[in-house]
Amino acid sequence: MVDQNKIKEAVKLILEGIGEDPDREGLRQTPERIARMYEEIFSGMQSDGSRELSRVFSVDNSEMVLEKDITFYSMCEHHMLPFYGKVHVAYVPDGRVVGLSKLARTVEIYARRLQVQERMTGQIADAVMEFLSPLGVMVAVEAEHMCMTMRGIKKPGSTTVSVAARGVFKDNVQLQERFFAMLKL
Repeated sequence: MVDQNKIKEAVKLILEGIGEDPDREGLRQTPERIARMYEEIFSGMQSDGSRELSRVFSVDNSEMVLEKDITFYSMCEHHMLPFYGKVHVAYVPDGRVVGLSKLARTVEIYARRLQVQERMTGQIADAVMEFLSPLGVMVAVEAEHMCMTMRGIKKPGSTTVSVAARGVFKDNVQLQERFFAMLKL
């Protein structure tokens, strides 16, 4: 649960720390706005993937299912700056599929936390494996990190790609290549 009062006080201290006046007209409501924003952008802290992945449908098909270009926004746990991009999730069903919106909702749950991209990629893959029980899952995340583009090295436009493979995807190079080829469609 987000403690809005603690966030408000912290924001006031930050404003003072950078030499601003928290009582200045344009900043008076900033602590409240940030507290509400944090409640929204960190809403995944109290959720797990089981809720979204528990509604499944029976199928006779065991061909790869790919949902690509799922837009996400997350916050880097090292600098508390945004990183954002696309997530691609593929799985090979073992008699059960999940509604397509549920994969996007699962991405949202893990993105709405203080995160590092590599962990988020694995959490999404692990949730799909655990709650959907497919033969395998593969997740690729492409993201731009504001901690790298607006500060530090200052390289806007650079992206980081992370991949997690589970089950039949782990050691099957042909299946992995098919996944990456399908991303280009």
